[in-house]
Amino acid sequence: MFPAETYIRRREELAQKVESGIILLLGNDVSPINYNTNIYPFRQDSSFLYFSGIREPANFLVMDLDEGKTTLYGYEQSMDDIVWEGERAPLAVQAELAGIPSVQDIEFGAGFLLTESMKERTIHVLPAYQEKHLHFLAKFFAAEIKNLEAVYSHRLIEAVVSQRSVKEVQEVDEIRKAIAVSDLMHREAMAHCKDGIKEQAVVAQMDRICGENGVNMAYAPIFTQRGEILHNNMHNAILKDGNLVLNDSGAESPFHYGSDITRTFPVNGSFSDRQKDIYSIVLKAQQEMIGAVMPGIPFADLHNRASEIIAVGLTELGIMKGDPKEAVSKGAHALFFPHGLGHFLGLDVHDMEGLGEDFVGYSEGQERSEQFGLNHLRLAKELKEGFVLTVEPGIYFIPKLIDGWKSTGAWKDFINFEMLEDYREFGGIRLEDNILVTSIGADNLSASIPNMPEEIEALIGTA
Repeated sequence: MFPAETYIRRREELAQKVESGIILLLGNDVSPINYNTNIYPFRQDSSFLYFSGIREPANFLVMDLDEGKTTLYGYEQSMDDIVWEGERAPLAVQAELAGIPSVQDIEFGAGFLLTESMKERTIHVLPAYQEKHLHFLAKFFAAEIKNLEAVYSHRLIEAVVSQRSVKEVQEVDEIRKAIAVSDLMHREAMAHCKDGIKEQAVVAQMDRICGENGVNMAYAPIFTQRGEILHNNMHNAILKDGNLVLNDSGAESPFHYGSDITRTFPVNGSFSDRQKDIYSIVLKAQQEMIGAVMPGIPFADLHNRASEIIAVGLTELGIMKGDPKEAVSKGAHALFFPHGLGHFLGLDVHDMEGLGEDFVGYSEGQERSEQFGLNHLRLAKELKEGFVLTVEPGIYFIPKLIDGWKSTGAWKDFINFEMLEDYREFGGIRLEDNILVTSIGADNLSASIPNMPEEIEALIGTA
């Protein structure tokens, strides 16, 4: 945990933003895999963690803004709990460490909330995702689960997003710790990469690095020769000479702050001319956009500029044709770059995404585009000092998407479909780094992880 003063200050700021009513922050409970005592690894809800630092399950926090009172609700362990799970800190100790002045039994808490709701006081609650919470809120608000979106507090969501978006120094330090482990992971993956090795064997080496450093991966790693599948979590293939491997993986810090790094490299330790051509375009787009990061710049503008760099590069190779700016304006480049340039990073690897992408990544009055590719832009708003985000352009050759576009004939003025036949088995290339927005530009927190072709080639297969 951070010092208690951190959580007190955060809650005070939240109270000032929301102003009145009751804020209900639900802590996560354990989730069974296939029976009650066989559970998934526990991970606390990130907003609950941000405002309390408490990692124990089955708690919730009530902030009565009108009375100026904050209470932690939970349960004390039974003797059976202690025998099977080990002893953990009593509620009063957890509350003290978080600077929370009052504790109550969780059953009493449910009754308290029901009473307050009957008084017609405003209850502010964030979007829920655990099944237990969905059923609790449905019962509490007398609503069907499918209609719960109507009861979530936009005022609370906006206040939480405003706070969590700008990272404190101690939060950035945690992200740096996560990236330090990710650096070891990615180097280890490159070193163990060679023809004939199972993808899963390399993933196991990265998992070992996390274990040795006492942390977990921040998300299910993407380690695949099918880099054109954007979120491919399957690791069941054999590494093959001539293929590219896309490694999108990152560690979590001891305080659960994440990292999110992507590197792409050749199995045999040597980029072919064709691979290097595509890689160079992605690298240029990434380097130029990291260099362009600055407070006051809309991230959507950086995405569009990266798209133009990709379109120009592919046009120079003959894969695209026509005017690159016009191609981007009409969305033709999205055949190769169908996702956004990046997203926020923090306690969640896609930070705060569970609160609603449009609340998190878009400013008031800023509308998400319906154009293919742009519709997946998670972050579009103007950058501010203290934001931590990813910059991750990519180029992908997705056979089914190519065939679908070719069949319509709509993009023949911008795409050389005949030439694309030679790229059907190419896969994909993505490069991703974690960037802190400072008053003078970008601080690339993950710059130590090799991404220049010659650096990468020197590491491949050296284990």
